[in-house]
Amino acid sequence: MDFEYAPHVVELQKRLEDFMAEHIYPNEAIHFEQAEAAGPYGHAAIIDELKPRARASGLWNLFLPQSQGGSGLDNLGYAPLCEIMGRSLMAPEVFNCAAPDTGNMEVLARFGTEEQKARWLEPLLDGEIRSAFAMTEPSVASSDATNIETSIVRDGDEYVINGRKWFTTNATDPRCRVMIVMGKSAPDSPDRHAQQSMILVPADTPGVDVIRPLPIFGYVGTLDKASEVQFTDVRVPATNILLGEGRGFEIAQGRLGPGRIHHCMRLIGLAERMLERLCRRVELRAPFGQPLSAQTVTLERIAESRMMIEQARLLTLKAAWAMDRFGNKVARSEIALIKVVAPNMATRVIDWALQAFGGAGVTNDYGLAAAYVTARYLRLADGPDEVHRNQIARLELRRQQSIDVSRTGAWAEVIDLEAATRAGAATRARYAEA
Repeated sequence: MDFEYAPHVVELQKRLEDFMAEHIYPNEAIHFEQAEAAGPYGHAAIIDELKPRARASGLWNLFLPQSQGGSGLDNLGYAPLCEIMGRSLMAPEVFNCAAPDTGNMEVLARFGTEEQKARWLEPLLDGEIRSAFAMTEPSVASSDATNIETSIVRDGDEYVINGRKWFTTNATDPRCRVMIVMGKSAPDSPDRHAQQSMILVPADTPGVDVIRPLPIFGYVGTLDKASEVQFTDVRVPATNILLGEGRGFEIAQGRLGPGRIHHCMRLIGLAERMLERLCRRVELRAPFGQPLSAQTVTLERIAESRMMIEQARLLTLKAAWAMDRFGNKVARSEIALIKVVAPNMATRVIDWALQAFGGAGVTNDYGLAAAYVTARYLRLADGPDEVHRNQIARLELRRQQSIDVSRTGAWAEVIDLEAATRAGAATRARYAEA
């Protein structure tokens, strides 16, 4: 594995860092104020001001291959750029690299028809509209997506959709024009992973009712902009189906793999920035006559933070490399590993930074509170820790079963009880003689 970045990636890193320093960091306070004032049914005007500048700078759609309207980067090349964008909660949208649009654009680019691409992908690529992804449901354990109950029923040249979704990001945003909805089109299929389909639903379709926003830890304008949505007898053309009936799980796996690793890349950048703030804060505060930076507990937390960030970054790069080389399905263990490791790492690092800031940390004057909420929420989004841990363990058991234990020194499966009894008797006899 060679994680050295290609020259064009290094050049993009420099340009991205320059843009962040000139346009993103100085406008973060304005963004937060505007976003929270606009609430869930609006957005920060500063984003609209900065997006044309980012596009003019060539820092646009960096996550997509060139053939699909992006920069031509693979996952390993995108990783350091995504990390830089992750340092600020407002940055990804400025560069048209924000979830859930990135995942939805990837779905349309890979699985959409030419008509679907023209209607939805092109305006998304241009940053003219936003989109939503409706998968999770309030009435079932959605960590197991086979539980979803929303129905997608064929009726002539249309599909009729009924169901209730929540944590549907962007649904309250007036710029949201289309939703990708996952539901059951063949609930009686013996194959539980062939019961689901994904379908495109224009946000203004009759029967689509955005019931309420779902503030994340009380934030209404920033962070996820989650929403609860009711679909009642929603009719869309049959041509809106993605890839075909029963292909929903297949699409989901193709969509969620890159989405999960993008979250992890951004979290590493966010953790780096919070560690920087921690280090500066502890040099400036001296309770009881001694700088915080001289206290052992502080030094231990800084050291642990650096170790955890480096470990998470290396694991993220390995996952990106495996995705590029072997594909998302083969790299599913690496993706699951980093999806557990990165949010837990970031939550711990940000919590230590928050503690060093004292009472100021729980306000958002320094961005710590919003950063913590982001990291903590991502232990649930795109699958909770527990689901990924179970998958990791099952894959590890399967891997172990394929190993020739005669070549590894592993313990035998069954203890030879008779041999153990003879050995025990011989040992007792030897000590008795002594």
